Amino acid sequence: MTLSRADLPAGNGGTGKRKKSAKAGTGGRRSRRVFAPEYKLAMVEEYDRLTESGARGALLRREGLYHSNITDWRAARDAGALNALAAKPTGPKPAKTETDRRVEKLEAELERALTELARKDKALAILGKASELLEMVSGSADSGPRQVK
Repeated sequence: MTLSRADLPAGNGGTGKRKKSAKAGTGGRRSRRVFAPEYKLAMVEEYDRLTESGARGALLRREGLYHSNITDWRAARDAGALNALAAKPTGPKPAKTETDRRVEKLEAELERALTELARKDKALAILGKASELLEMVSGSADSGPRQVK
């Protein structure tokens, strides 16, 4: 038996495409989920503890996750990346002091001066080579075998 468009459900116009769920004020686009390192660690540990048939799939469905999430998070945990992220303090960064701002300004100024100095050194080297070339050309013209009568 073959199906035609008429046999498809009429809810989406028979196109087979899903309708986007529109959130108020977002223009119909959903934002990407971001998971805290503590949550990732907890999910990996819980997933690894489950041994019953179908329990792992139920956890993934309940949390709205994919197996690839668990795989990636497990690899990050084994590499020590999740533990390092979980230990970092959150919140605003401390304000810079006047001395810190002055040091940054002076370092930027030094970097600009060094860049300009390197550029001028290259220009002087080029001028020196051009001068040597002109001396060679003028020297060979003076001692050449040609003599005009």
